[in-house]
Amino acid sequence: MVIKAAIAAERRELAAVLDGLPAGQWDAPTLCAGWRVREVVAHMSMGFRYSLPKTLAELVRAGGHLHRMTDRCARRDAAAASTSELAGYLREHAHHPWTPPVGGFAAALGHDVVHGLDITVALGLDRRVPEDRVRLLLEKVTPGTARFFGADLRGIQLRADDLDWSFGTGTPLHGAAQDLLLVAYGRKLPPGRLHGEPHPRFVAG
Repeated sequence: MVIKAAIAAERRELAAVLDGLPAGQWDAPTLCAGWRVREVVAHMSMGFRYSLPKTLAELVRAGGHLHRMTDRCARRDAAAASTSELAGYLREHAHHPWTPPVGGFAAALGHDVVHGLDITVALGLDRRVPEDRVRLLLEKVTPGTARFFGADLRGIQLRADDLDWSFGTGTPLHGAAQDLLLVAYGRKLPPGRLHGEPHPRFVAG
């Protein structure tokens, strides 16, 4: 299955990027508010390392609040594992069949690609996600998914500069396709990556 191969490749490629990070960059902030690189990677690998009963037990401890549960687990696991172990989780589980509760393998690919970009964009690394993966995920962007991820795209048309893709109607917001994918997933980007009248809404201040 093509999408499974894309997931495995994304995990291996990101693990290679992580292997090359200086020690200090593991403690650098990411596009995920409040999480450093190490917390994001710990979160990315949670689905590989936690059984369903363990996940449900953690959710009960968090009073049923999913975000509270994932935040606590990411911080705890990031503190307990070495950076080589964290990178290894992605490499060793490249073919793991985990998927989020909804969305299937496309959602799993989105989870890996977007969190990978949370790291590389924040660190200023020039990693380009292969176009076929970005296209697949852009095709899944809908008003409903944008709302789910907290992206307010009302009155805005996203227009990719590097491939033939647009989404929505209204005032154009331009950028690289993978940057617009981050916008659709509710991220605020570093200055200089987006262009157009509404871009300040989507830039980290």
